[in-house]
Amino acid sequence: MLFKRWSKPNGYKEVLAISLPLVASMGSITLMQFTDRMFLANYSVDAITAALPAGIASFTFIAFFMGVANYTNAFVAQYTGARALDRVGASVWQGIHFALMAAVFLASLFFISENLFDLIGHSPHIRSLEVAYFNILTLGAGLVVLSSAMACFYTGRGLTWTVMLVHMTGAAVNIPLDYCLINGIGPFPELGIEGAAIATVTSSAVIVAALAFLIFAPSNRARFGTWKKRAFDKELFGRLMRFGLPSGIQFFLEIFGFTFFIQMLGRLGDLELATSNIVLSIEMLAFLPMVGFHIGNATLVGQAIGRGRPEDGVYSTSSALHITMAYMMLLAAIFVLAPEPLLKLFRAGHHSPEEFAEIISLGVILMRFVAVFCCFDALNLIFSGAIKGAGDTRFIMWTIAAISLGIMIIPTYLAIEVLGAGIYTAWTLGTIYGCVLGLAFMLRYRKGKWKKMRVIESVPHQSETKDQGIPVVEKSL
Repeated sequence: MLFKRWSKPNGYKEVLAISLPLVASMGSITLMQFTDRMFLANYSVDAITAALPAGIASFTFIAFFMGVANYTNAFVAQYTGARALDRVGASVWQGIHFALMAAVFLASLFFISENLFDLIGHSPHIRSLEVAYFNILTLGAGLVVLSSAMACFYTGRGLTWTVMLVHMTGAAVNIPLDYCLINGIGPFPELGIEGAAIATVTSSAVIVAALAFLIFAPSNRARFGTWKKRAFDKELFGRLMRFGLPSGIQFFLEIFGFTFFIQMLGRLGDLELATSNIVLSIEMLAFLPMVGFHIGNATLVGQAIGRGRPEDGVYSTSSALHITMAYMMLLAAIFVLAPEPLLKLFRAGHHSPEEFAEIISLGVILMRFVAVFCCFDALNLIFSGAIKGAGDTRFIMWTIAAISLGIMIIPTYLAIEVLGAGIYTAWTLGTIYGCVLGLAFMLRYRKGKWKKMRVIESVPHQSETKDQGIPVVEKSL
């Protein structure tokens, strides 16, 4: 059975062909964040303690806009499945228009950052570092949203190797620049946490420039109208908002819940916050690469819906789930059986043996929580990707809102602020949240309502090119 599934359409081979480059893309992002935190951990305890809360706070604001821009992928996928090539370029441009609007709003957060971190209430010396890091990230945040929209031109068509190469180029710029700007190597000044933020924004600019160079190449202009279709299309933009806004709200609520969780842990003490930061940085090794399978499966389901064959989406979802679950179970075993080597990667030279022993002792227990919800993360990623690719974004939004508020945000606040509970209670609530979320999306997928959805017109515009016989998964740029 497994061997049969390998070579069938939407089987393991096709899922891997589309998803692995996205895994590598997410892996490059993960590697950038991982090395960033490792460099900061070795630079100072204060820097690593401030980096995750400020970084997550920044990403919380980005998340809504990024979630909307990323939904361009569903439009590109469904238009590709329907062979309406001229609508691909038009769809990408609506995502670009949205991203430019988002950039203005995100940059304006610079003016409220001090008040924001006053509300969070961390130690004054940590707060000043958080503000500095947050300000630089938000000034460049529009680049993150823009790159998300532009990358959909490739991910929606299944050309994920291109996205991988672009993100690897960004990582190749970010990692050495990160190290040099944090520590003051060579001609670069020693900027500490501010240097880490500057390196991140610079790599985002490189990614946008590379995508622009490729998308507006003469071949793509002729085939997909990537320049001719640059005008604001009120009807198409409205449809992107109709389906994309719930996706953006969902992504924002998910990240907000996680952000709130981190900030509440900070109220328990610097040791609890620093250890949780380290454990969550390691957890990214499990979660972020699998986002590649989430996007890959959403693309395959979207293409299946576009060509009127939802059963192909069912097959791709099963294939993606098998692969993702196997990966998560392997990492869960590592997190339980050998957590210490991973935790020791974050040991800074200025940690006393006694202080780091406390971090290791607490970190080993927290890694077991991560191991528990890893497998449920697989259900979350694959099943939410499937129904999102079809257009079931409102269900995802309301589910995230209800479960996040009812299981994690309100209970965590009450546990820590009212009942005086400790870190294990908070992590238990976070783990339950992840498990319930995965089960909710699995049940929605199995009901099958998504099979009758679509985000494109019932009778899409015919392509203005003569090339109507392209394969769903293309081979060239």
